[in-house]
Amino acid sequence: MSPNLLISGGHILDPSQGIDKVADLLITKGKIAWLGDKGAAPSQSDLTTIDATGLVVCPGFVDLHCHLREPGFEDKETIATGTKAAAKGGFTTVCCMPNTNPPLDTQASIDYVKKTAEIKGAVQVLPIGCVTKGRQGKELTEMSELANAGVVGFSDDGDPVASSRIMSLAMDYSQALGLPIINHCEDKELSDGGSMNDGWVSARLGLKGIPKAAEEIIVARDLALAHLTGAKLHVAHVSTNSSVEIIRRAKEKGIAVTAEVTPHHLTLTEERIMGSQSEKHNQLTYDTNAKVNPPLRTEEDIAALIKGLKDGTIDAIATDHAPHTSVDKMCEFGLAAFGISGLETALACLMSLVHGGRLDLKTLISKLTFEPATIIGTRYGELGTLKPGCRADVTLFNPNKEWIVDSRDFASKGKNTPFDGCQFKGRVIATIVSGKVVYRDKPE
Repeated sequence: MSPNLLISGGHILDPSQGIDKVADLLITKGKIAWLGDKGAAPSQSDLTTIDATGLVVCPGFVDLHCHLREPGFEDKETIATGTKAAAKGGFTTVCCMPNTNPPLDTQASIDYVKKTAEIKGAVQVLPIGCVTKGRQGKELTEMSELANAGVVGFSDDGDPVASSRIMSLAMDYSQALGLPIINHCEDKELSDGGSMNDGWVSARLGLKGIPKAAEEIIVARDLALAHLTGAKLHVAHVSTNSSVEIIRRAKEKGIAVTAEVTPHHLTLTEERIMGSQSEKHNQLTYDTNAKVNPPLRTEEDIAALIKGLKDGTIDAIATDHAPHTSVDKMCEFGLAAFGISGLETALACLMSLVHGGRLDLKTLISKLTFEPATIIGTRYGELGTLKPGCRADVTLFNPNKEWIVDSRDFASKGKNTPFDGCQFKGRVIATIVSGKVVYRDKPE
C-alpha cells in the first residue's frame, strides 16, 4: 500500500482543471484525495510530508512516443532501464513503440510487454501495436485482438505504411475500434539514403539530405485518408513548417487529427550536426548523436512548431526516446543509427523555451500532461490530471535549478544525446506513480 503523502506549498499547475496557484495536495491510497489551501488538508494518520516550496507540482508527464527496445534489443534498453529513465525525466506514463524483435504485432507480444512492465517497470507502460504484420506494410495485424490486449494505438513506426490501400483499410478498422493510427510520416523512396535535413548544412558537409517533402507528402496523404474513413490520425514527430500548416488546415476542416512534436525538434537545428573544426586538418567533425529521423530542421521550422503548440495545431510534446549503444553511434555519419536518448533531458531543454520567452509554462505543462492523456483516452483511467479520485501520478520540478547534462549519469542505457555537457535551467525533483515516489533527485 502506498503511504499517505502531503505535498505542501508547491506551485500547483493542472491544465485539466485550470488550476494555477500555491496549494497543498493530499494523496491517500494511491489516489488524489484533496487539493486546496496550504495548511487546510484533512488530517491523516501515517502521513509523509514533502515540502514543495519553490517547486512546480503538476500531473505526471505522459509520453506518447518512446522506444523501450524490449524484447529483442536489450543491449540498447530494457523496460526496466527505460522506465527508470522515464521516472527521472518526470514521466509517469509512457507509450512504447512496436519496433521490437519480435515486433508488437500479436497478443502474446503485447502481453509480454505489459507483464514485464508490471514486474520491472518504474512507471506505467502502455503498448502501441503494429499496423501490419512484421511491420512489413503488406498484411494487417489482427487489430481487434491487439485492441483487446490493451494497445492504445497502431503504428509501424519507422517503417511507415507505404501502400495507401493498406493504410485506408487500417484506418477503417481503427475507426471501428476507436483507436488512432500513429504514423511516422516519411516517403521512404524520397528520403532513401539521406541522413540529415536537405539544405545548406548537408551541402557543406557533403551528406545526402532528407527533403521536407518526404514528410509532408505522407502527412497530406494520411489526412486525406483520415477524412475518407473518419479515423483518428495521430501524426508523430512533426518537424516542418509546411507539415504544421497542412495539419492546421485539416483541423479547420474537422478531420480527426492530433499531432506531436519532440523536444529536440523544438530546440535544435540542423547546424547542431556540425561539430568542432580541426585547425590542424581543417576538417569538420560530425555529431552522430544529433542524427535523428525526422532530421533536425531549421530555425524557421522551429518557429512554426512553437506557433503550432501555442495555437493548438500541435497537441502534445513526445520524446521519441530512441536509445542506442555506443557502437551504433561511434561510426561515420552515414552509417550511424538515427535516434536521440531523450527522456531524461526533455523537461530541461523545453524549459529553455520558457526561460527564453518563446513558450509559457502553462502551455508546456498542458502539452506534457492533459493533452497527450486526452489522446490516449480513459481506458487506463483518467491520466494527466490532479482531480480527486484519480490515480496519483505527480511530477515535482524546480524550474530554476541549474545543472549540466552528463550522459554517464543517465538511468537509460542509451547515452546518445546531443545535449551532453549542456547547462540547463529546470530539473525534475520527484516523480510519483500511483502515490509511490519512484524517483527523488539527489540532494546537493
